[in-house]
Amino acid sequence: MNAMYLKITDQQIFYADRISKIDENSYNFDSDLDIKQNLQSFKNKTANSAKVLVITNPSQYQLKRNAIFYHGKAVDFGTELENIFHIPVINSEDIANPDLLSAYEEEIDYSTWHLDYYGIDHGKRQYGQESMQTIGNGFFGLRGTYLEAKANDDNYPATYVAGVFNQLGTPINGRNVINEDLVNLPNAQYITFSVDGGERFQINEQNIVEANRSLDLKTGLLTITMLVQLNDNKELKITEKKLADLKNYHDYYLQYVIEPLNFNGKITIYTQTDGTVVNSNVERYRNLANKHLVVDKIENSDTTSTLLAHTNQSDIQIAIKTELNYSTINNTQYKTNNQAEIAEQQVSFHVSAGETYHFEKYVGIFTSLETKTNVAQIAQEHEFLPDFAVAETQAIQNWRNIWHHEDIFVNGDITAQKLLRLNSYSMTCAAQINANKNLDASVGSRGLTGEGYRGHIFWDELFDMDYYALHSPELVKSLLMYRYNRLGAAIDYAADDNHDGAMFPWQSGMYGDEQSQLVHLNPITNKWDPDNSRKQRHVSLAIAYNVLNYFNLTHDETFMRQYGYEMLLDISKFWIDMTTLNKDSGKYSIYDVMGPDEFHEGYPQSKTSGLKNNAYTNIMVSWLFKQINDLITNENSDIMEDIFQKTNFTTVDLQKINDIRHNLKLDFKGDILGQFEGYFNLKELDLAKYRQQYDNISRMDRILKAHNDSPDNYQVAKQADTLMALYNLTDNDFFDIMDDLGYPITNREKFIDDNVKYYIARTTHGSTLSRIVYAMLLLKVDDTDEAWKLFYEALTSDYYDIQGGTTAEGIHLGVMGATINVVTTFFAGIDYRGDILEINPHMPKQWNEIAFNIDFKGVNYAFQVTADGVTITTDHDTEVIFMGKKLPLRASQQIQLTC
Repeated sequence: MNAMYLKITDQQIFYADRISKIDENSYNFDSDLDIKQNLQSFKNKTANSAKVLVITNPSQYQLKRNAIFYHGKAVDFGTELENIFHIPVINSEDIANPDLLSAYEEEIDYSTWHLDYYGIDHGKRQYGQESMQTIGNGFFGLRGTYLEAKANDDNYPATYVAGVFNQLGTPINGRNVINEDLVNLPNAQYITFSVDGGERFQINEQNIVEANRSLDLKTGLLTITMLVQLNDNKELKITEKKLADLKNYHDYYLQYVIEPLNFNGKITIYTQTDGTVVNSNVERYRNLANKHLVVDKIENSDTTSTLLAHTNQSDIQIAIKTELNYSTINNTQYKTNNQAEIAEQQVSFHVSAGETYHFEKYVGIFTSLETKTNVAQIAQEHEFLPDFAVAETQAIQNWRNIWHHEDIFVNGDITAQKLLRLNSYSMTCAAQINANKNLDASVGSRGLTGEGYRGHIFWDELFDMDYYALHSPELVKSLLMYRYNRLGAAIDYAADDNHDGAMFPWQSGMYGDEQSQLVHLNPITNKWDPDNSRKQRHVSLAIAYNVLNYFNLTHDETFMRQYGYEMLLDISKFWIDMTTLNKDSGKYSIYDVMGPDEFHEGYPQSKTSGLKNNAYTNIMVSWLFKQINDLITNENSDIMEDIFQKTNFTTVDLQKINDIRHNLKLDFKGDILGQFEGYFNLKELDLAKYRQQYDNISRMDRILKAHNDSPDNYQVAKQADTLMALYNLTDNDFFDIMDDLGYPITNREKFIDDNVKYYIARTTHGSTLSRIVYAMLLLKVDDTDEAWKLFYEALTSDYYDIQGGTTAEGIHLGVMGATINVVTTFFAGIDYRGDILEINPHMPKQWNEIAFNIDFKGVNYAFQVTADGVTITTDHDTEVIFMGKKLPLRASQQIQLTC
């Protein structure tokens, strides 16, 4: 096997293809570059074809064999090198007994299933790592914090339960600003210790010799290991584990193992359920009202404790029950030390050097949202699994079942493999059928990992639903019911704005009312600017798209007749009412909206906000109207008559949607489709000038406003907008809509190529979703290198936190779902948006193989895609279209198709 051997010092990397010649080549570290930049420069210099890197430095640290002392700090060079080279990195000590191939395979297996962070970090970097290592089960998310941590600038232990929102008002500049937040619930994961009556241990870099946090994606187990040296030189090894129960979704389990290394003495373990917590994850929100909980009662019985609380506005009842297990420790002393809002339990015992002591805590969370009977009684009667070992065994089996259906295997890039699995893991933590079938909740843009965007639900659902629909259609139905249950609120919102039908809010929380603010804080100027983002009415189109996509994948006629048609018709009534007919031209216009771009809130010098004829909005409205017409035409007339009566939808409305869908106005300049009417009148913007000054120009809107300017004046976009419909729709559907609207495109390839080049040059990718949409668009024009670059930036965006600390506020669930979608739908080429699967692979040259399973119309498909072709196995007889040709498939019979 091709290997490159490395010896790393503070100043250099020595390297060779044989260990005996390790000193024959060297790379000198550049002090002006960080580690990542230096290692990228090193990779560029070597241009090596090695399949594995072998570090020859002898291991100096216990918790990471490839940790090396570098510039005053222990650095995990194994992970750092893997992130750059995307191949396994092992230590020469790993191949002392097994051969190189065995060590290589073991490292691939470990690295692609584990997300590890070595050492202590600070600030937003540490916050971001906690977001990434969140454990969850669709009901709750538990941030991946040290158990000993309390909320401060470096650590943020938080627990979120889907749907638990609360509203608070804050007086600002003479107005009472109301904000609704996903509530940070009482912290029951807190565990720490003291030795011989000393101070309680806190997360302090001075006392932590080594630390490693490892999330096992295969089992959902987070393990944190620390080597601790106290101020009096007492040394301990601490191993803490936590996992969320996917089956009994109210529960999570903690294990805390203490090993005194060089002393005998008395240890006291302290554990709390802390109800003093506030919402303070997002720095810019901290001056706003953030105390959402009222603790009502604390009850103790033997080693169990129950804290009862409620949210102070939404009045959600909360019960958190905990149970301790330390049965393997002898001669313990137990006591409680409750405070007004904190339930505290203490366990003391004598320890001997070299022995290990296991302490376990089990936590059950119940709220009045999903628990319809007495919450306190249900919590008190609740029984946990016997111990942590049983919980771990069950978690392994539950996750094994999930990965059997949902794993996406990638060969040739261990970084991509790890992050795709992290994305799938995060999607499951955000929502899974076991929990969500009992919840009235959907997935927020940050999942259940942080307080960014206050935990609200946006149009990001559009980027998540595909993943869920292809693996768990029942889950999608549960998530869509969140929207149906707020259809009345959407109708009220439209009426308040003098419109018919249903106008869903841009930001939705507990009630389905609009949670977008009228102003937002610009962190560059520290001033409050108007916020017109609520005018992104296309959120209703995303909801309709999800309903139609679900129906296409499942043919669930019961859902459509009970819920789906009603949503679609009420949404269509809103869009009918939003259109205005120009009798001279015969064209309809839609006024007063914003597109996905978000930079453009209105026209230059205009006293009013909103835009006219946003291309994405108009195209999707036309598409929606066509879909509705087809559904009504093919549905049983008696059923439709009942639904028409229920929604007050009439034959006149049906005539209107057919007239409107053929006559919505679009703007063109040559073959370039205008983002909105008047777009081509805007000035060009020299992005290179601002990039030189600011480096990161992703939030060009804030930069321009800091210069007393506005993005409304320029042809500049935060993210994909004009061409977003080409992400949602197949090419044929997109161009059929253009034909319907009276704008036939004669040269489709040239249209896509010209428009992609035009708009990508004007886009700052201020949203990570922009990169993934453009990656897909670039694949359409065979710009595979740029498509790969943008895809990889999106794939690694949370891992590297490329947006300057936003991962601290929670992962970006939409981009996680979207990256998976690009891999399966565009790289592997499995397009599920029609009546039959169409297969047209665009296999990246960087990968050797992609393999995965999906469910489509009741058939399970197993795909294996390489550069040479596609292998398919199904569990039912069916057919597919492969590169334009229809092919029959027989159940359980593997078929190989050559590209």
